[in-house]
Amino acid sequence: MRILAVDYGDARTGLAVSDLSGLICADAWTIEEWNFDRCADRICTAAAEREAGLIVLGLPKNMDGTEGARAEKSRELKALLEEKSGLDVVLWDERLSTVQAHAILHSVGKKEKKHKRNVDAVAAELILESYLGSLR
Repeated sequence: MRILAVDYGDARTGLAVSDLSGLICADAWTIEEWNFDRCADRICTAAAEREAGLIVLGLPKNMDGTEGARAEKSRELKALLEEKSGLDVVLWDERLSTVQAHAILHSVGKKEKKHKRNVDAVAAELILESYLGSLR
């Protein structure tokens, strides 16, 4: 079963999809969408096009484990994605995924100015890899 991971952002959202066996990330990309409902529609379309059987949505938590306004927005998106896609949506702790994504891009020589083009896709890939690792 393919799994679609989502790193939701107000303007840019990272997506990553596993291979059919659910072992590794097969593709990662970003979508730019500022409208919450249209973003949900685009995520659902991506899940359907790639025949995903599950969506894993990053849940941003504070370092002490508490949840803030961004976590509430993710919970709202979870409900909307479940309604629109008919798929189960798992919330997954994404603490430090964006920080790690920036570090990865920096380590491979990407300039800071170009990070925003890729950082959300890399963060979604990290969320996916973390989730897939928990299944083993």
